[in-house]
Amino acid sequence: MGGQTIIAVGQMCSTSDMNDNLTQAQTLVKKAVAAGAKALFLPEASDYISHTASEALTLVRSVSTSPYVLGLQALSKKHRLAINAGIHEPGDGKEGKIKNTSIWIDEEGVIVERYQKLHLFDMDLKRGPKARESDTFEEGMEIPKPFPTPVGLVGLLICFDLRFPEVGLALKRQGAQLITYSSAFTVPTGKAHWEILLRARAIETQAYVIAAAQAGQHNGTRVTYGHSMIISPWGAVVAELGGEFEGPEIATAVVDLALVKGIREQVPLRRRTDVYAEV
Repeated sequence: MGGQTIIAVGQMCSTSDMNDNLTQAQTLVKKAVAAGAKALFLPEASDYISHTASEALTLVRSVSTSPYVLGLQALSKKHRLAINAGIHEPGDGKEGKIKNTSIWIDEEGVIVERYQKLHLFDMDLKRGPKARESDTFEEGMEIPKPFPTPVGLVGLLICFDLRFPEVGLALKRQGAQLITYSSAFTVPTGKAHWEILLRARAIETQAYVIAAAQAGQHNGTRVTYGHSMIISPWGAVVAELGGEFEGPEIATAVVDLALVKGIREQVPLRRRTDVYAEV
C-alpha cells in the first residue's frame, strides 16, 4: 500500500434483472483492468434496483447465494482486481427488512470488509422525489474503521451519508485516505447538491472521495442522476462521468497518497475538541 495507483469509478443502470446487472459489472471490470486500475468502485444497489419495495424483499440474497456477488468475487479473483460494490443483504431483525451494504472484495475474491448504511433516505419534497427507505431497510449501527487496500486506507459510506459530515470526519480521524459514497442519487437532489457535497466532504476530510453512481432509467420508472466522480483531497474533480446512460462506463484517476499526506501537513485541521465534541 502506498505511492501512486490507478482507480476506476464505474457507472451502471441496475434493474431488477440481477444477471443483466452482473453483465454490466463484467463490462466495467474489463474496462478497469484495461485501464490498469487496482480497484473498481461500483454504485449503491449495484446488484439490483427493484420496481417496488415488496419486490426488493423477494430479490434479496445472502452473499453466499447471490449470483451477482458470487460473480463479482470470481471476476475479482480472475483479474486480481479489488472491487467495492453496493448490494442488498438479508436483515438481522424480525421486521422483515433488509440491509443496504457496501462490500469490499479483495484481489483474492474474498469479502474482507462491509459497511451497512447509517442514514436512510426518507424524503418527501413538494416538487421532487418521495422515498422512505426506513420502511424497507434496517439502519446500520456502526462506522467500521478504515482498512488497508492496494490503493490506500479506505472508509466505506453510502449515498445519503453524504449529507452528514460527521461520518466522513470520523473516518478521517482514524486515518482514511479514500472515502467512498456508492450512490443512487435522484435527479433533483443531484442537480442541487451532488458535486457540492462531494467536494465539501473531500476538502474537510482531506481525502480522496470516490462516488460511483447509478445513472439512467431503472425498470422504466425510477431515474437516477449519474455523474460518478473522483474528487482529490484538495477538492478538485479529477474524474467525472455524465448523467445520461448509454452503457456501463468507467472514469479513472491516479490516487497519490503523498498528496493526501502533504495536504494534511500543509493545512493541518486542528480541531478544537476542548471547545466542542470530537466526531
